[in-house]
Amino acid sequence: MKKTRYAFASLAALAMVATACGSSKTSTPTAAPGATNAAATTPAATTGGTSAAATTPAPASTASGDTVNVTAGQDITIAVVTHGDGGVFWSVFKKGALQAGKDLGITVNYQESNNTGTKQSDMINQAVADGAKGLAVSLADPGAVKDAVAAAEKAGLPVVTTNSGSNLYKQFGAFTHIGQDEFTAGAGAGEKFNEAGVKVLQCFKQEQTNTGLDARCDGAKSTFKGKFNTPITTSGDASGKQQADIKAALDADPTIDGVFGTGPVVGHDASAAAKELGRKVTIGAVDLSSDILDDIAAGNVLFTIDQQQYLQGYVSVLALYLNITNKNTLGGGLPINTGPGFVDKSNAAAVKGLVAKGTR
Repeated sequence: MKKTRYAFASLAALAMVATACGSSKTSTPTAAPGATNAAATTPAATTGGTSAAATTPAPASTASGDTVNVTAGQDITIAVVTHGDGGVFWSVFKKGALQAGKDLGITVNYQESNNTGTKQSDMINQAVADGAKGLAVSLADPGAVKDAVAAAEKAGLPVVTTNSGSNLYKQFGAFTHIGQDEFTAGAGAGEKFNEAGVKVLQCFKQEQTNTGLDARCDGAKSTFKGKFNTPITTSGDASGKQQADIKAALDADPTIDGVFGTGPVVGHDASAAAKELGRKVTIGAVDLSSDILDDIAAGNVLFTIDQQQYLQGYVSVLALYLNITNKNTLGGGLPINTGPGFVDKSNAAAVKGLVAKGTR
């Protein structure tokens, strides 16, 4: 009875935190075709994120009056193992995952592999060996982690995929995927470029082996009515060379009048590169950062796509907790969509304060 009462209390807590931090006025999520389960709220923030492994111990008892002692019998560790790099996107995802652990009174073992599939696989295997009861995993490099995820399932761990893997989660035995459909997000971007009158669109992606970024470019190509150039992989967000990569590509093709950056840093660098060349280029991006929101406010970037990564981290932990303790399967066999929502000049100011707080 106690576990059931706490499961409902957890859902109520999620709704309360979400109401405090977000509203439908900051972005407009659009569900993937066929999906019926959509998450469209944003919980509150917690501590900052890095690329190192992190855990959240169970908090002290909060029992009083008619409330439930959340730490009683909650000897549960959930492993969240991603391809993250600790940057502006993943630090927010991490905050969501760790906050869920605190709210639920359980331990979250968060690790990220900095886009190295073999390292991510090793982290999954170690988490299982260390006694994790559930696994949330991103599938940016699915081939590299396939065997490790299968071993986790064989060991009896429930699995959800998160962030990357919306088209693969069933193949990996996950009961749901938590994130946005990347192809749908890209398709929405293509439509935005059509509305802006773009004739030649160039997609820049910041990672070579990331199926989610490929899907974003493919989605944009599927709806864009003009010429869609072959996507270009830059030297990466952390290289310090990305702006020069984009500048060189724009300089080599003066017909390019639209740029789709598959992340906030590549979008910001595209804006700087266009300015350096004195070119008028319509730019769209994916995900949020203070820089990209400033670019939108200044009129240098048209839009960015918000996939609400805080929710991805938080709901991944919540879904696994409810499965472990109450055999719930959130999503009903379908993905739980946290995006895409579009942020443009009309709502960038409202979202910027939440980005500064670390919850968007």
